Amino acid sequence: MHFDPKKFDLFFLDMDGTLYLGDKLIDGALEFVNTLKSRNKKIVYLTNNSSKNRYSYLEKMKKLGIEAHIDEFFTSGEATAIYLQKNHPKAKVYLLGLNPLKQDLEEKGLRIINGTTEKPDLVLLGFDQELNYKKIWEACDWIGEGLPYYATHGDFNCPLEGGKVMPDTGSMMLMIEGSTGKMPIVVGKPNRVIIDMACEKHQVSLEQCVMIGDRLYTDIRLKETAGIDTILVLSGETDLPMYESSPYKASAIYPSVKEIIAEL
Repeated sequence: MHFDPKKFDLFFLDMDGTLYLGDKLIDGALEFVNTLKSRNKKIVYLTNNSSKNRYSYLEKMKKLGIEAHIDEFFTSGEATAIYLQKNHPKAKVYLLGLNPLKQDLEEKGLRIINGTTEKPDLVLLGFDQELNYKKIWEACDWIGEGLPYYATHGDFNCPLEGGKVMPDTGSMMLMIEGSTGKMPIVVGKPNRVIIDMACEKHQVSLEQCVMIGDRLYTDIRLKETAGIDTILVLSGETDLPMYESSPYKASAIYPSVKEIIAEL
């Protein structure tokens, strides 16, 4: 059966590996976004990267030549902040994460405790390029004591230009599990909570949405976990042999977003 992308009203777009790699736009990405806008389609830039917040991404997209609005961005960091505020209002958070994530949390009334002078209410793991042994050790101590433990997302690697990757939060989760025997509650893709939050924010139903991304166990798995259609692009982490051996299947596959344009 032919897959028809133009039937959807809202397009969830992953960014890393789908629209750009590092600081370079993927061929056709700008035209793809502009075509969606010309067809009056809603766009939500949905990313698991919690090292940047929506303000950071807005600035990055503008530098890449893509005009966007702040409300079009929804990160795992913002989703986690909303989730924690609902479930642990005004909580003290021991954070493994960068300033943009800290800003998201503080905007929702959460307080960051990074030290041993005051006991936190929970531990949160995000994408932290400033991670050090002291922070890991202290987090493992708190988790070992039984504090609630969350992660913004579970991606193992972040794709870069030239086929290279950098270790991401999922890899840190496995390290902490090795010490504590515990895994976190994960808020970001492929968990349905981030999709439900975004749909509520933009007032659309799941049936009106499609997810476009390059990662099988986050973007494409949303078909199984959230019940939305998914499109795999082969411009980032996943190639065809990986897809064929994966249990997670997409509604459609394209080499990149460029090839979707003709069907919109």
